[in-house]
Amino acid sequence: MTIFWIMTGLATALAGLVVLAGARRGVDAEATVDSQSASRELAELDRLKARGLLDEAAWVAARAEAGRRMLAARRETRAPVIGRHDRVWVLGAITAAAVISLGLYTVLGSPGREDQAFDTRINQWAAKPENLGPAQMAAVMGRVVRDNPNNHQALTLLGAARFEAGDPVGAASAFRRALALMPEDAQSWARLGESLVRANEGTVGADAELAFARALELDADQLGARYFLGEAALQRGEIDRARQLWTPLMAALDPADPRRAELAARLQTVPAAGPAAGAGQ
Repeated sequence: MTIFWIMTGLATALAGLVVLAGARRGVDAEATVDSQSASRELAELDRLKARGLLDEAAWVAARAEAGRRMLAARRETRAPVIGRHDRVWVLGAITAAAVISLGLYTVLGSPGREDQAFDTRINQWAAKPENLGPAQMAAVMGRVVRDNPNNHQALTLLGAARFEAGDPVGAASAFRRALALMPEDAQSWARLGESLVRANEGTVGADAELAFARALELDADQLGARYFLGEAALQRGEIDRARQLWTPLMAALDPADPRRAELAARLQTVPAAGPAAGAGQ
């Protein structure tokens, strides 16, 4: 905790220095540009007079006009110059912000509380699993799998939790490990395929299709696998294959379920791929 407060103080001081240094550089740079522009224009007038291209009267008038023009431009475009007390105000504002933040943290935070190790938090989550979110459940099941790497049920729960937590790659890894222990688990094959589809941003790739096919081979009632295999068939224009896969799926859905009508409509609107279509590609 002491290190935290030291780092906080250093960060606050550094922020003040950065603000002041940046403001100072802006003023110095502008002054340098103004001075260089004025010097170049006046030097050019002097060269013209020396070459006899300007007489005395014209030279005096040109220098006067150049001076008036530069003064007018400076009044229009020059940024406000830092005043003598501006640094005090800036540092005061930064200090006030730091003090207010510290006060709010002291009132609303827990400055005297020790850091909790991740394992301690997992212990607390494991004590009340019914209240956990997907990411917390994935952490709990991850430790269970770490302690029991051959626990098939723990691996499937870990895969499901990772899937719900938005980690399809981690979910696929867990389901692969579960299938290595129990290769006849049709549901894990189907969940592996779903994880691969999500990891592939919704596209049913070759690996996912193989996983779904294996799930159906083991259990014809894996409706999720039927859906994704039908989706892959439609993408290839294989309407008959898609109809064969989706007909049992539609029969399992309630007649009032809008998904049933949607599947039927898709089967009607997608043209079947024929020899002519293949020859033209």
